[in-house]
Amino acid sequence: MSDWTDGYLTDVEYSYIYNTELNPLKARLALLSTGLSVPHIGTACELGFGQGLSINVHAAASRTEWWGTDFNPTQVGFARELGAASGADVRLFDEAFADFVHRRDLPDFDFIGMHGIWSWISTDNQALLIDFIRRKLKVRGILYNGYNLIAGWASFAPIRHLMAEHAALAGAAGGGKLNVLKGTLDFVEKFLATNPGVRRISPNIVDRFGNLKKMDPLYLVHEFLNGHWQPSSFASMTEALAPARVSFACSANFLDHYDAVNFSADQRAFMQALPDATFRQSVRDLMVNQSFRRDYWVKGPGQLTALQQLEALSAERVVLVSHRSDVELKFTTALGEAVLYAPVYDPLLDLLADHQPKTIGEVARAMQARGVGFKQVVEALVMLAGKGHVMSAQDETVIAQVGVSVRRLNDGLLDRARSSGNTKVLASPVTGGGINVTRAVQNFLLAHRAGCNSPAELADSVWRLLESQGQRVIKGEMALEAAEANIAELALQASKFLEQRLPVLKALQIA
Repeated sequence: MSDWTDGYLTDVEYSYIYNTELNPLKARLALLSTGLSVPHIGTACELGFGQGLSINVHAAASRTEWWGTDFNPTQVGFARELGAASGADVRLFDEAFADFVHRRDLPDFDFIGMHGIWSWISTDNQALLIDFIRRKLKVRGILYNGYNLIAGWASFAPIRHLMAEHAALAGAAGGGKLNVLKGTLDFVEKFLATNPGVRRISPNIVDRFGNLKKMDPLYLVHEFLNGHWQPSSFASMTEALAPARVSFACSANFLDHYDAVNFSADQRAFMQALPDATFRQSVRDLMVNQSFRRDYWVKGPGQLTALQQLEALSAERVVLVSHRSDVELKFTTALGEAVLYAPVYDPLLDLLADHQPKTIGEVARAMQARGVGFKQVVEALVMLAGKGHVMSAQDETVIAQVGVSVRRLNDGLLDRARSSGNTKVLASPVTGGGINVTRAVQNFLLAHRAGCNSPAELADSVWRLLESQGQRVIKGEMALEAAEANIAELALQASKFLEQRLPVLKALQIA
Protein backbone atom coordinates (compact mmCIF):
# COMPACT_ATOMS: atom_id res chain seq x y z
CA MET A 1 0.00 0.00 0.00
CA SER A 2 1.51 3.35 -1.03
CA ASP A 3 2.00 6.22 1.40
CA TRP A 4 -0.30 9.09 0.36
CA THR A 5 2.20 11.61 1.77
CA ASP A 6 4.97 10.34 -0.55
CA GLY A 7 7.57 11.19 2.09
CA TYR A 8 6.31 14.71 2.75
CA LEU A 9 5.46 15.70 6.32
CA THR A 10 1.75 16.17 6.96
CA ASP A 11 1.39 15.73 10.72
CA VAL A 12 2.88 19.16 11.47
CA GLU A 13 1.41 22.31 9.97
CA TYR A 14 3.58 24.41 7.70
CA SER A 15 4.46 27.99 8.65
CA TYR A 16 1.98 30.76 7.94
CA ILE A 17 4.04 32.53 5.28
CA TYR A 18 3.12 35.13 2.69
CA ASN A 19 5.35 35.13 -0.40
CA THR A 20 5.31 38.34 -2.41
CA GLU A 21 7.11 36.63 -5.33
CA LEU A 22 3.83 34.83 -6.07
CA ASN A 23 2.15 38.17 -6.83
CA PRO A 24 1.93 38.37 -10.65
CA LEU A 25 2.14 42.17 -10.37
CA LYS A 26 5.65 41.83 -8.97
CA ALA A 27 6.55 39.49 -11.82
CA ARG A 28 5.28 42.12 -14.23
CA LEU A 29 7.72 44.77 -13.01
CA ALA A 30 10.56 42.24 -12.91
CA LEU A 31 10.07 41.19 -16.53
CA LEU A 32 9.46 44.67 -17.91
CA SER A 33 12.61 45.97 -16.23
CA THR A 34 14.61 43.26 -18.01
CA GLY A 35 13.01 44.02 -21.39
CA LEU A 36 10.53 41.15 -21.64
CA SER A 37 6.85 41.33 -22.55
CA VAL A 38 4.27 40.38 -19.94
CA PRO A 39 0.92 38.65 -20.56
CA HIS A 40 -2.36 39.64 -18.99
CA ILE A 41 -2.67 37.39 -15.92
CA GLY A 42 -6.24 36.12 -15.98
CA THR A 43 -5.63 32.63 -14.55
CA ALA A 44 -3.02 31.53 -12.03
CA CYS A 45 -2.09 28.42 -10.08
CA GLU A 46 -0.08 27.83 -6.90
CA LEU A 47 1.29 24.33 -6.38
CA GLY A 48 1.76 23.39 -2.73
CA PHE A 49 0.15 26.49 -1.22
CA GLY A 50 0.77 25.55 2.43
CA GLN A 51 -1.57 27.45 4.72
CA GLY A 52 -2.91 29.34 1.71
CA LEU A 53 -2.07 32.88 2.80
CA SER A 54 -0.45 33.85 -0.50
CA ILE A 55 -3.06 32.33 -2.79
CA ASN A 56 -5.94 33.84 -0.80
CA VAL A 57 -4.38 37.29 -0.58
CA HIS A 58 -3.68 37.33 -4.32
CA ALA A 59 -7.14 36.03 -5.18
CA ALA A 60 -8.88 38.59 -2.97
CA ALA A 61 -6.75 41.55 -4.07
CA SER A 62 -6.85 41.00 -7.85
CA ARG A 63 -9.19 40.03 -10.67
CA THR A 64 -7.15 36.89 -11.34
CA GLU A 65 -8.81 33.48 -11.08
CA TRP A 66 -6.62 31.35 -8.78
CA TRP A 67 -6.40 27.55 -8.54
CA GLY A 68 -4.18 25.53 -6.24
CA THR A 69 -3.56 22.34 -4.33
CA ASP A 70 -1.88 21.21 -1.13
CA PHE A 71 -2.34 17.67 0.05
CA ASN A 72 -2.27 18.46 3.80
CA PRO A 73 -6.01 18.47 4.63
CA THR A 74 -5.53 20.59 7.76
CA GLN A 75 -3.81 23.31 5.79
CA VAL A 76 -6.38 23.16 2.99
CA GLY A 77 -9.15 23.50 5.57
CA PHE A 78 -7.57 26.69 6.90
CA ALA A 79 -7.01 28.02 3.39
CA ARG A 80 -10.65 27.36 2.47
CA GLU A 81 -11.81 29.28 5.54
CA LEU A 82 -9.86 32.29 4.29
CA GLY A 83 -11.31 31.85 0.81
CA ALA A 84 -14.84 31.65 2.18
CA ALA A 85 -14.24 34.80 4.22
CA SER A 86 -13.15 36.83 1.19
CA GLY A 87 -15.59 35.37 -1.31
CA ALA A 88 -12.83 35.66 -3.93
CA ASP A 89 -12.48 33.56 -7.08
CA VAL A 90 -10.18 30.91 -5.60
CA ARG A 91 -10.39 27.13 -6.04
CA LEU A 92 -8.49 25.14 -3.43
CA PHE A 93 -7.96 21.37 -3.51
CA ASP A 94 -6.47 18.83 -1.10
CA GLU A 95 -5.14 16.61 -3.84
CA ALA A 96 -1.74 15.06 -4.40
CA PHE A 97 0.06 16.38 -7.45
CA ALA A 98 -0.57 13.09 -9.26
CA ASP A 99 -4.32 13.73 -9.03
CA PHE A 100 -4.43 17.52 -9.36
CA VAL A 101 -2.35 17.82 -12.53
CA HIS A 102 -4.75 15.52 -14.38
CA ARG A 103 -7.98 17.27 -13.41
CA ARG A 104 -10.15 17.81 -16.49
CA ASP A 105 -11.59 21.11 -15.28
CA LEU A 106 -8.29 22.99 -15.04
CA PRO A 107 -7.89 25.98 -17.36
CA ASP A 108 -4.63 26.88 -19.04
CA PHE A 109 -2.65 29.27 -16.84
CA ASP A 110 -0.93 32.60 -17.40
CA PHE A 111 1.03 32.19 -14.17
CA ILE A 112 2.13 29.13 -12.19
CA GLY A 113 3.97 29.46 -8.88
CA MET A 114 5.69 27.09 -6.49
CA HIS A 115 7.69 28.33 -3.52
CA GLY A 116 10.11 25.87 -1.92
CA ILE A 117 8.05 22.84 -2.86
CA TRP A 118 10.48 21.67 -5.57
CA SER A 119 13.21 20.94 -3.03
CA TRP A 120 10.93 18.89 -0.78
CA ILE A 121 9.21 16.50 -3.17
CA SER A 122 10.23 13.25 -4.83
CA THR A 123 11.71 13.03 -8.32
CA ASP A 124 8.46 11.40 -9.47
CA ASN A 125 6.48 14.41 -8.30
CA GLN A 126 8.99 16.76 -9.90
CA ALA A 127 8.42 14.97 -13.19
CA LEU A 128 4.65 15.40 -12.78
CA LEU A 129 5.06 19.14 -12.25
CA ILE A 130 7.35 19.54 -15.25
CA ASP A 131 4.76 17.83 -17.45
CA PHE A 132 2.00 19.97 -15.90
CA ILE A 133 3.90 23.17 -16.68
CA ARG A 134 4.52 21.95 -20.23
CA ARG A 135 0.82 21.25 -20.79
CA LYS A 136 -0.93 23.96 -18.78
CA LEU A 137 1.28 27.07 -18.85
CA LYS A 138 0.28 29.28 -21.77
CA VAL A 139 2.75 30.61 -24.30
CA ARG A 140 4.27 33.79 -22.81
CA GLY A 141 3.10 32.48 -19.41
CA ILE A 142 5.22 33.02 -16.29
CA LEU A 143 6.55 30.35 -13.94
CA TYR A 144 7.82 31.29 -10.48
CA ASN A 145 10.04 28.73 -8.78
CA GLY A 146 11.76 29.15 -5.43
CA TYR A 147 14.19 26.36 -4.57
CA ASN A 148 17.16 25.42 -2.37
CA LEU A 149 20.63 25.67 -3.87
CA ILE A 150 23.63 23.42 -3.48
CA ALA A 151 25.89 26.50 -3.49
CA GLY A 152 24.71 27.80 -0.14
CA TRP A 153 23.80 24.47 1.43
CA ALA A 154 26.94 22.49 0.59
CA SER A 155 28.80 23.23 3.81
CA PHE A 156 25.74 22.65 6.00
CA ALA A 157 24.32 19.64 4.13
CA PRO A 158 26.11 17.08 6.36
CA ILE A 159 24.47 18.61 9.44
CA ARG A 160 21.07 18.61 7.74
CA HIS A 161 21.43 14.91 6.92
CA LEU A 162 22.62 14.22 10.48
CA MET A 163 19.51 15.99 11.80
CA ALA A 164 17.22 13.99 9.51
CA GLU A 165 18.84 10.70 10.52
CA HIS A 166 18.66 11.53 14.24
CA ALA A 167 15.04 12.62 13.89
CA ALA A 168 14.12 9.40 12.07
CA LEU A 169 15.56 7.31 14.93
CA ALA A 170 13.97 9.48 17.61
CA GLY A 171 10.65 9.61 15.76
CA ALA A 172 10.39 5.83 15.79
CA ALA A 173 9.91 6.07 19.54
CA GLY A 174 7.01 8.55 19.17
CA GLY A 175 6.62 11.93 20.82
CA GLY A 176 5.55 14.14 17.95
CA LYS A 177 7.62 15.95 15.35
CA LEU A 178 8.08 19.18 17.34
CA ASN A 179 9.42 17.24 20.33
CA VAL A 180 11.64 15.25 17.97
CA LEU A 181 12.92 18.53 16.53
CA LYS A 182 13.83 19.81 20.01
CA GLY A 183 15.72 16.62 20.77
CA THR A 184 17.50 16.78 17.42
CA LEU A 185 18.56 20.40 17.94
CA ASP A 186 19.88 19.52 21.40
CA PHE A 187 21.80 16.58 19.94
CA VAL A 188 23.43 18.67 17.18
CA GLU A 189 24.37 21.38 19.68
CA LYS A 190 26.13 18.80 21.86
CA PHE A 191 27.77 17.26 18.80
CA LEU A 192 29.19 20.61 17.64
CA ALA A 193 30.43 21.33 21.17
CA THR A 194 32.81 18.36 20.86
CA ASN A 195 34.72 20.32 18.17
CA PRO A 196 34.31 17.69 15.44
CA GLY A 197 36.40 17.83 12.27
CA VAL A 198 33.46 19.17 10.26
CA ARG A 199 33.78 22.43 12.22
CA ARG A 200 37.34 22.87 10.99
CA ILE A 201 36.32 22.22 7.38
CA SER A 202 33.27 24.50 7.62
CA PRO A 203 33.91 27.03 10.41
CA ASN A 204 30.60 28.85 9.79
CA ILE A 205 28.55 25.80 10.81
CA VAL A 206 28.23 26.88 14.44
CA ASP A 207 26.97 30.36 13.55
CA ARG A 208 24.60 28.96 10.97
CA PHE A 209 23.24 26.43 13.44
CA GLY A 210 22.77 29.21 16.00
CA ASN A 211 20.73 31.22 13.50
CA LEU A 212 18.78 28.12 12.57
CA LYS A 213 17.68 27.54 16.18
CA LYS A 214 15.99 30.97 16.19
CA MET A 215 13.75 30.11 13.22
CA ASP A 216 10.10 29.07 13.29
CA PRO A 217 9.96 25.44 14.54
CA LEU A 218 7.23 24.65 11.99
CA TYR A 219 9.54 25.74 9.18
CA LEU A 220 12.46 23.76 10.64
CA VAL A 221 10.42 20.55 10.82
CA HIS A 222 9.54 20.76 7.13
CA GLU A 223 12.97 21.95 5.99
CA PHE A 224 15.11 19.53 8.00
CA LEU A 225 13.00 16.51 8.93
CA ASN A 226 11.24 15.97 5.61
CA GLY A 227 11.62 12.70 3.72
CA HIS A 228 12.87 14.45 0.57
CA TRP A 229 15.41 17.26 0.45
CA GLN A 230 17.12 17.99 -2.81
CA PRO A 231 19.10 21.23 -3.17
CA SER A 232 19.66 21.98 -6.82
CA SER A 233 21.94 24.10 -8.96
CA PHE A 234 20.78 26.61 -11.52
CA ALA A 235 22.21 24.45 -14.31
CA SER A 236 20.39 21.32 -13.13
CA MET A 237 17.17 23.34 -12.73
CA THR A 238 17.52 24.64 -16.28
CA GLU A 239 17.99 21.08 -17.51
CA ALA A 240 15.04 19.80 -15.46
CA LEU A 241 12.68 22.50 -16.76
CA ALA A 242 13.76 22.16 -20.39
CA PRO A 243 10.95 19.67 -21.23
CA ALA A 244 8.46 22.24 -19.92
CA ARG A 245 9.78 24.63 -22.61
CA VAL A 246 10.37 27.54 -20.24
CA SER A 247 13.37 29.88 -20.31
CA PHE A 248 14.95 31.73 -17.41
CA ALA A 249 13.76 35.36 -17.38
CA CYS A 250 15.19 36.98 -14.25
CA SER A 251 15.45 36.75 -10.50
CA ALA A 252 12.36 37.54 -8.44
CA ASN A 253 14.74 39.20 -5.97
CA PHE A 254 15.16 42.66 -7.49
CA LEU A 255 18.45 43.24 -5.67
CA ASP A 256 19.93 40.45 -7.79
CA HIS A 257 19.36 42.55 -10.90
CA TYR A 258 22.26 44.88 -10.15
CA ASP A 259 25.73 43.38 -10.01
CA ALA A 260 27.35 46.55 -8.69
CA VAL A 261 25.83 46.08 -5.21
CA ASN A 262 26.59 42.35 -5.04
CA PHE A 263 30.01 41.83 -6.61
CA SER A 264 33.44 43.43 -6.61
CA ALA A 265 34.90 44.84 -9.82
CA ASP A 266 37.12 41.77 -10.18
CA GLN A 267 34.15 39.44 -9.70
CA ARG A 268 32.05 41.34 -12.25
CA ALA A 269 34.84 41.24 -14.80
CA PHE A 270 35.34 37.52 -14.20
CA MET A 271 31.65 36.73 -14.75
CA GLN A 272 31.26 39.05 -17.74
CA ALA A 273 33.97 37.07 -19.50
CA LEU A 274 31.91 33.88 -19.25
CA PRO A 275 30.11 33.30 -22.57
CA ASP A 276 27.49 30.82 -21.32
CA ALA A 277 24.53 32.49 -19.54
CA THR A 278 23.53 29.38 -17.59
CA PHE A 279 27.06 28.77 -16.38
CA ARG A 280 27.31 32.44 -15.39
CA GLN A 281 24.28 32.05 -13.09
CA SER A 282 25.90 29.05 -11.40
CA VAL A 283 29.07 31.05 -10.85
CA ARG A 284 27.02 33.94 -9.40
CA ASP A 285 25.40 31.59 -6.87
CA LEU A 286 28.80 30.38 -5.67
CA MET A 287 30.14 33.94 -5.56
CA VAL A 288 27.47 34.98 -3.04
CA ASN A 289 27.04 31.55 -1.40
CA GLN A 290 23.35 31.60 -2.38
CA SER A 291 21.21 29.06 -0.51
CA PHE A 292 17.80 29.80 -2.07
CA ARG A 293 16.90 31.10 -5.52
CA ARG A 294 13.68 32.90 -6.44
CA ASP A 295 13.35 32.82 -10.22
CA TYR A 296 10.87 33.80 -12.92
CA TRP A 297 10.78 31.67 -16.06
CA VAL A 298 8.76 32.29 -19.23
CA LYS A 299 7.38 29.98 -21.89
CA GLY A 300 8.36 31.62 -25.17
CA PRO A 301 9.70 34.95 -23.85
CA GLY A 302 8.99 37.99 -26.00
CA GLN A 303 11.76 40.57 -26.22
CA LEU A 304 10.58 44.19 -26.22
CA THR A 305 12.16 46.82 -28.41
CA ALA A 306 13.70 49.77 -26.60
CA LEU A 307 10.64 51.89 -27.42
CA GLN A 308 8.19 49.20 -26.31
CA GLN A 309 10.02 48.79 -23.01
CA LEU A 310 10.09 52.55 -22.45
CA GLU A 311 6.36 52.85 -23.08
CA ALA A 312 5.44 49.81 -20.98
CA LEU A 313 7.56 50.91 -18.02
CA SER A 314 6.28 54.50 -18.29
CA ALA A 315 2.73 53.22 -17.86
CA GLU A 316 3.60 50.98 -14.90
CA ARG A 317 2.25 52.28 -11.58
CA VAL A 318 4.26 52.14 -8.34
CA VAL A 319 3.59 53.10 -4.75
CA LEU A 320 5.74 53.59 -1.63
CA VAL A 321 4.55 51.07 0.98
CA SER A 322 6.95 52.07 3.79
CA HIS A 323 6.90 55.27 5.80
CA ARG A 324 9.54 57.67 4.53
CA SER A 325 11.41 57.54 7.85
CA ASP A 326 11.72 53.74 7.65
CA VAL A 327 13.62 53.81 4.37
CA GLU A 328 17.37 53.61 4.96
CA LEU A 329 19.80 54.27 2.16
CA LYS A 330 22.29 51.81 3.64
CA PHE A 331 21.77 48.07 3.38
CA THR A 332 23.77 44.87 3.49
CA THR A 333 24.56 42.71 0.47
CA ALA A 334 26.89 39.77 -0.15
CA LEU A 335 29.59 42.32 -0.95
CA GLY A 336 29.13 44.20 2.32
CA GLU A 337 27.42 47.51 3.03
CA ALA A 338 25.89 49.33 0.07
CA VAL A 339 24.86 52.98 0.14
CA LEU A 340 22.25 54.32 -2.26
CA TYR A 341 23.02 57.65 -3.94
CA ALA A 342 21.19 60.26 -1.86
CA PRO A 343 20.90 62.96 -4.62
CA VAL A 344 18.72 60.47 -6.54
CA TYR A 345 16.96 58.57 -3.76
CA ASP A 346 16.07 61.42 -1.41
CA PRO A 347 14.02 63.46 -3.92
CA LEU A 348 12.55 60.26 -5.33
CA LEU A 349 11.35 59.17 -1.89
CA ASP A 350 10.02 62.65 -1.17
CA LEU A 351 8.03 62.45 -4.39
CA LEU A 352 6.51 59.10 -3.36
CA ALA A 353 6.01 60.01 0.30
CA ASP A 354 2.26 60.66 -0.10
CA HIS A 355 1.89 56.89 -0.77
CA GLN A 356 -0.32 57.53 -3.78
CA PRO A 357 0.24 55.38 -6.89
CA LYS A 358 2.12 57.10 -9.70
CA THR A 359 3.21 55.91 -13.10
CA ILE A 360 6.92 55.54 -13.64
CA GLY A 361 6.52 58.05 -16.45
CA GLU A 362 5.11 60.64 -14.03
CA VAL A 363 7.94 59.99 -11.60
CA ALA A 364 10.54 60.26 -14.37
CA ARG A 365 9.17 63.59 -15.59
CA ALA A 366 9.27 65.00 -12.07
CA MET A 367 12.85 63.77 -11.57
CA GLN A 368 14.02 65.11 -14.92
CA ALA A 369 14.31 68.61 -13.47
CA ARG A 370 16.96 67.23 -11.09
CA GLY A 371 18.98 65.82 -13.93
CA VAL A 372 17.92 62.23 -13.22
CA GLY A 373 17.24 60.24 -16.38
CA PHE A 374 14.58 57.61 -17.04
CA LYS A 375 17.00 54.70 -16.72
CA GLN A 376 18.20 55.96 -13.32
CA VAL A 377 14.62 56.33 -12.11
CA VAL A 378 13.75 52.76 -13.11
CA GLU A 379 16.90 51.41 -11.48
CA ALA A 380 16.16 53.32 -8.27
CA LEU A 381 12.54 52.14 -8.15
CA VAL A 382 13.54 48.52 -8.79
CA MET A 383 16.19 48.79 -6.07
CA LEU A 384 13.62 50.17 -3.62
CA ALA A 385 11.27 47.37 -4.65
CA GLY A 386 14.05 44.91 -3.87
CA LYS A 387 14.25 46.33 -0.36
CA GLY A 388 10.45 45.99 -0.01
CA HIS A 389 9.73 49.72 0.12
CA VAL A 390 8.14 50.12 -3.31
CA MET A 391 5.56 47.87 -4.97
CA SER A 392 3.68 47.87 -8.23
CA ALA A 393 0.15 49.26 -8.08
CA GLN A 394 -3.01 48.18 -9.88
CA ASP A 395 -5.13 50.56 -11.90
CA GLU A 396 -7.99 52.39 -10.21
CA THR A 397 -10.70 50.27 -11.83
CA VAL A 398 -9.30 47.03 -10.42
CA ILE A 399 -8.67 48.65 -7.03
CA ALA A 400 -12.36 49.56 -6.82
CA GLN A 401 -13.49 46.12 -7.99
CA VAL A 402 -11.57 44.16 -5.35
CA GLY A 403 -12.29 46.43 -2.38
CA VAL A 404 -15.06 44.25 -0.94
CA SER A 405 -13.17 40.94 -1.12
CA VAL A 406 -10.05 42.54 0.38
CA ARG A 407 -12.04 44.03 3.25
CA ARG A 408 -13.69 40.68 3.98
CA LEU A 409 -10.38 38.80 3.94
CA ASN A 410 -8.72 41.39 6.16
CA ASP A 411 -11.63 41.24 8.59
CA GLY A 412 -10.97 37.52 8.95
CA LEU A 413 -7.23 37.99 9.36
CA LEU A 414 -7.71 40.74 11.96
CA ASP A 415 -10.12 38.57 13.91
CA ARG A 416 -7.52 35.79 14.03
CA ALA A 417 -4.89 38.28 15.23
CA ARG A 418 -6.89 38.79 18.43
CA SER A 419 -5.71 35.39 19.66
CA SER A 420 -2.76 34.43 17.44
CA GLY A 421 0.26 35.97 15.76
CA ASN A 422 0.43 33.42 12.94
CA THR A 423 -1.10 35.39 10.06
CA LYS A 424 1.03 38.54 9.95
CA VAL A 425 -0.19 39.93 6.65
CA LEU A 426 -3.05 42.07 5.33
CA ALA A 427 -4.20 42.38 1.72
CA SER A 428 -4.06 45.64 -0.21
CA PRO A 429 -6.29 46.37 -3.22
CA VAL A 430 -3.67 48.90 -4.31
CA THR A 431 -0.76 46.45 -4.63
CA GLY A 432 -2.81 43.40 -5.55
CA GLY A 433 -1.00 41.51 -2.81
CA GLY A 434 -0.04 41.42 0.83
CA ILE A 435 1.60 43.84 3.23
CA ASN A 436 3.49 42.22 6.10
CA VAL A 437 2.44 43.56 9.49
CA THR A 438 3.00 42.59 13.11
CA ARG A 439 0.28 41.22 15.33
CA ALA A 440 0.52 44.46 17.34
CA VAL A 441 -0.28 46.52 14.23
CA GLN A 442 -3.23 44.25 13.45
CA ASN A 443 -4.62 44.67 16.96
CA PHE A 444 -4.01 48.42 16.97
CA LEU A 445 -5.94 48.57 13.71
CA LEU A 446 -8.85 46.70 15.30
CA ALA A 447 -8.80 49.04 18.29
CA HIS A 448 -8.65 52.07 16.00
CA ARG A 449 -11.69 50.78 14.13
CA ALA A 450 -13.47 50.55 17.49
CA GLY A 451 -12.83 54.25 18.19
CA CYS A 452 -9.47 54.29 19.99
CA ASN A 453 -7.54 57.30 18.69
CA SER A 454 -4.73 57.99 21.17
CA PRO A 455 -1.67 55.90 22.12
CA ALA A 456 -3.05 55.42 25.62
CA GLU A 457 -6.42 54.20 24.35
CA LEU A 458 -4.83 51.84 21.86
CA ALA A 459 -2.38 50.46 24.42
CA ASP A 460 -5.13 49.91 26.99
CA SER A 461 -7.37 48.14 24.48
CA VAL A 462 -4.66 45.77 23.25
CA TRP A 463 -3.38 45.11 26.77
CA ARG A 464 -6.84 44.07 27.95
CA LEU A 465 -7.06 41.69 25.00
CA LEU A 466 -3.66 40.14 25.77
CA GLU A 467 -4.21 39.96 29.52
CA SER A 468 -7.54 38.15 29.07
CA GLN A 469 -5.62 35.34 27.33
CA GLY A 470 -2.66 35.28 29.72
CA GLN A 471 -0.40 36.72 27.01
CA ARG A 472 2.39 39.27 27.32
CA VAL A 473 4.31 41.64 25.07
CA ILE A 474 7.69 40.31 23.92
CA LYS A 475 10.47 42.90 24.02
CA GLY A 476 13.73 41.64 22.63
CA GLU A 477 13.51 37.98 23.56
CA MET A 478 11.88 38.50 26.96
CA ALA A 479 8.21 38.59 27.92
CA LEU A 480 7.26 41.66 29.96
CA GLU A 481 5.50 40.51 33.12
CA ALA A 482 4.25 43.64 34.91
CA ALA A 483 1.09 45.25 33.56
CA GLU A 484 2.73 48.68 33.69
CA ALA A 485 5.66 47.50 31.55
CA ASN A 486 3.32 45.93 28.99
CA ILE A 487 1.16 49.05 28.75
CA ALA A 488 4.20 51.34 28.47
CA GLU A 489 5.69 49.27 25.63
CA LEU A 490 2.34 49.08 23.85
CA ALA A 491 1.94 52.87 24.15
CA LEU A 492 5.31 53.38 22.45
CA GLN A 493 4.32 51.01 19.66
CA ALA A 494 0.91 52.68 19.39
CA SER A 495 2.50 56.11 18.92
CA LYS A 496 4.54 54.81 16.01
CA PHE A 497 1.45 53.10 14.63
CA LEU A 498 -0.54 56.34 14.62
CA GLU A 499 2.26 58.52 13.28
CA GLN A 500 3.82 56.23 10.69
CA ARG A 501 2.01 52.95 10.07
CA LEU A 502 -1.63 54.05 9.99
CA PRO A 503 -1.22 56.71 7.26
CA VAL A 504 0.43 54.14 5.00
CA LEU A 505 -2.26 51.52 5.68
CA LYS A 506 -4.93 54.09 4.84
CA ALA A 507 -3.21 55.00 1.57
CA LEU A 508 -2.98 51.30 0.69
CA GLN A 509 -6.74 51.02 1.47
CA ILE A 510 -6.14 48.50 4.25
CA ALA A 511 -7.22 50.73 7.15
